[in-house]
Amino acid sequence: MEDAVESIGTTLDEQTTCEELAAFVCRHFCDAAAVDLLPADAPATTQHPHAPDLSRVATAGDAGLLTPWPAHGARPLSVQALDEGHPITASMDLSGRVPRQVMTVPLLAHGRLYGVMLAVRQGKEFTDQETTGTHYAARLAAVHLGHSRQHNAVRSTVLNLQRALLAEPGRPHPNLDLATRYLPAGGSTLVGGDWFETVRLHFGRTLLVVGDVMGHGLNAAVDMNAYRSMLRYVASTDLPPHRVLRRLDAAVAEDGNRRPATCLLVQVDPARGTAALASAGHLPPVVFSKDGTELLQLPVGPPLGTGVGGYEQATRTLTPDDTLVMYTDGLVERRGEDIDASLARLARLRLPPGAGIDALLDEVLVRLNARHAEDDVAVLAARIRARTTT
Repeated sequence: MEDAVESIGTTLDEQTTCEELAAFVCRHFCDAAAVDLLPADAPATTQHPHAPDLSRVATAGDAGLLTPWPAHGARPLSVQALDEGHPITASMDLSGRVPRQVMTVPLLAHGRLYGVMLAVRQGKEFTDQETTGTHYAARLAAVHLGHSRQHNAVRSTVLNLQRALLAEPGRPHPNLDLATRYLPAGGSTLVGGDWFETVRLHFGRTLLVVGDVMGHGLNAAVDMNAYRSMLRYVASTDLPPHRVLRRLDAAVAEDGNRRPATCLLVQVDPARGTAALASAGHLPPVVFSKDGTELLQLPVGPPLGTGVGGYEQATRTLTPDDTLVMYTDGLVERRGEDIDASLARLARLRLPPGAGIDALLDEVLVRLNARHAEDDVAVLAARIRARTTT
């Protein structure tokens, strides 16, 4: 039992749990094992049709003992184990060869069936103690399978929420080209509160926003939506970026129920070819131009929600040849690496001149291997649209 607890369910990955179960029973009770799972959307019932939709996801040991089976072989026993909800053992003589001892055990926990495990060996029959031990391992695996599916359901909810919130950022003015990407982190990490937004202002100006709520999971996504709503309201007053941050910081601090967040605001004025920038604890933007790559240096205030304030504004010229890229830390940060080294890698990027804004943004993501990042990645790229002459 100690070995079962320590070796089964070491991760929240369903496939890994099934492989650990098969390896455990082979190590202690049998010569070969297989785990067959029911579909994730199968009804929570102990009664299944004569031919349930089982998919083999893991095997261990001597694969030759798992096939071939006669028509009355292991599959009907698996169905019987599913229907009756307890282990079924049998001895099968396959055409005069050494009999195989077979045990089928349902993966059952908290009244829900997840599948069935098949254990096979040659020689003596399974003892009651071995059957009990195998049943315990199967129930333990079933509990972990339940946890895995609950985790995946929560993660799916958060992903759907975040995709819905980020799917349609406010449209910029027609004088600005825009491209955005959102890449959720893989593995077992829940998505976080990364977001982007654009707000139309008077006189053809557009406010560009990228933010990152601290933490991960559903609460971070909910807080992200609250920040986004508050920012839209404050930005509608047409204040400069540093004053927008001050008001947003004060509002969040007064609320007291939101997680802190970093945020970068850039107000682009295409008519004048300028950008006004202000940062609340966020990483600096980068500009790709025909002359190279520039990581912009600007004053950085504290994250939003502290109530400290102290935000300052910087300005920079922008031309139609410049592409401004704003991002969250998942784009550049790597485990065990100093952030200065991460930013230096971004600043060293040299991209083909003349690329469209979408192609340029995709190239940045490829060069930085963003699809395998350990944290969520939200990126916004903007470029002043060149005026056409007639």
